[in-house]
Amino acid sequence: MAANVIENPTVKMSQSKAMTSEQNFTSLKGHVLIAMPDMDDSRFRKSVIYICDHTAKGTMGIVVNRPMNSLSFVDLLQQVNILEEENAVLLPSAASGISIHKGGPVETGRGFVLHSSDYHLEDLTVRIDDEVSLTETLEILKALARGEGPEKAFIALGYAGWTGGQLEDEILSNGWLHGPSTPEIIFGDNLDAKYDAALAEIGVDPALLSSSAGHA
Repeated sequence: MAANVIENPTVKMSQSKAMTSEQNFTSLKGHVLIAMPDMDDSRFRKSVIYICDHTAKGTMGIVVNRPMNSLSFVDLLQQVNILEEENAVLLPSAASGISIHKGGPVETGRGFVLHSSDYHLEDLTVRIDDEVSLTETLEILKALARGEGPEKAFIALGYAGWTGGQLEDEILSNGWLHGPSTPEIIFGDNLDAKYDAALAEIGVDPALLSSSAGHA
């Protein structure tokens, strides 16, 4: 997943903040990773990844700008035996409009729901920061199917994962930028706009970044 190093002071400043050691570890939990334009791994090209957990032992995140057009929310509910086919018309309109996304290449049959922190299941929901939580159980799907549950929700299958030190090496190799997340970047419906929006949050012009990529 390595990318060519470019001479860009904004990029280098971003990278320096990600340096880790056993004595001094900076977690990027609750931030987003932004793929550099010359990312050579097609699975992550122009991807934005919300980091759910980041420790010295490893990193786990959810890609937030990859649609799964082959699967609808109704399909998912039927696959996990929450909804019978004949009852699909009974779903609230808000539930019918929920989209499913590709969260990453690891465990692609496993579902994750990133959601606003107004919804919480004791011992099941993990709060990532003040605004975003993560729940993996069928209970949240049932709540969404009833038109209840969290105000905002992002459903994904699969996740992106790195072993200890791997992500740091990829950032040093100029494979990723990182920056703050916003509710719109995570939960927004316009997936195509998320990449530029994430870059804008760290003050990077996508056009200038693209023109610099690949040049030593």
